[in-house]
Amino acid sequence: MDAEGQKSHLKAYGITYWALNKQQDVKWLLNYRGGSFLIPFVDSIEKECLIRGVSYELLSNQKVESILNEIKSPSKNMDAVILEKAPKIAVYSPNGNQPWDDAVTMVLTYAEIPYETIYDTEVLNDALLLYDWLHLHHEDFTGQYGKFYRAYRNAAWYINQQQTAEKLAFSLGYNKVSDQKLAVAKKIREYVLGGGFMFAMCSATDSFDVALAAYEVDICEPMFDGDGTSPNYQSKLDYSKTFAFRDFIIERDPKVYEFSNIDMTQKRQISKELDYFTLMDYSAKWDPIPTMLNQNHTVLVKGFMGQTTSYNRDLIKSNVLVMGENKANGEARYIHGIKGKGFFTFYGGHDPEDYTHRIGDPKTELDLHPTSPGYRLILNNVLFPAARKKKQKT
Repeated sequence: MDAEGQKSHLKAYGITYWALNKQQDVKWLLNYRGGSFLIPFVDSIEKECLIRGVSYELLSNQKVESILNEIKSPSKNMDAVILEKAPKIAVYSPNGNQPWDDAVTMVLTYAEIPYETIYDTEVLNDALLLYDWLHLHHEDFTGQYGKFYRAYRNAAWYINQQQTAEKLAFSLGYNKVSDQKLAVAKKIREYVLGGGFMFAMCSATDSFDVALAAYEVDICEPMFDGDGTSPNYQSKLDYSKTFAFRDFIIERDPKVYEFSNIDMTQKRQISKELDYFTLMDYSAKWDPIPTMLNQNHTVLVKGFMGQTTSYNRDLIKSNVLVMGENKANGEARYIHGIKGKGFFTFYGGHDPEDYTHRIGDPKTELDLHPTSPGYRLILNNVLFPAARKKKQKT
């Protein structure tokens, strides 16, 4: 999985998932040649590599033993993590969205990793219990329809989206979309607390935390929910309910395309040509989780924009890891934390290979980006739940 040896990094994750589905134990060799995968030789797996265009090497038992001994050495920042189960994947996404509407569904499809789509009805009926890993599509959990009001309030798709959301909320027994979205956010929070793995990108990240913090107050203006906001709601936010962020200030103006001051999109002072972020380096033997999530063939990843592009470092909770950052610009791009028995990862931006994706833009053709470092970060998270849990020392 290094830069020189692999011609299709993204499809290699699909091969690994396929092998796990065939009940093959896989070793993820952290920090060894870009985070390579060691898979027992089976004719069918070799055939799949050839069909999918994935680079591989056949190793003798002696060579395998030599590699594993090298990895075990205390002087090497490497480790071998056993992957033992193909995680069952759910994507939280509304009906009608195409796979290319979202980077995660696009790369899962490209890598040939199966997933199931669920939405509010399924979440509220406890369907999350059936899944090991959950991705949140670019959702607005505050009930403000993505804060698209200023630019698109007269657009047919926006009007239809609002009507559809209201109809669904009423059918589920809620008076307002914001109330229903909060109920969904709470269910997702319970899923993570109980041991689930959650991954979110772009606006699903900060809008999720904003909704949780505002669980007892109304932050929606009349054009979104038909009534006024709670008086002085900013002072009533409860940051103890959130996953990643604290002390943020909500954007009150319905015509501003922003949820709060968590996002750094409007404050960024960087050109596209210089827009990169750096992945942190962790001890593979002592910090295997962030090491897994940061496996790549480069430490420098191209930046990309979104409604929520990056996060204000000053508003991130102290127990949350910043795994990728643009230090010069004072922003975090890729963060991870533990909540209860579960885990969450937030990734800023919309599409790692589409710098400024806009509504109506054509889909990204991943055949043109089979070695994308930005997309690799997504797939690291997909395989994360497959890792064998190490027993705690007593």
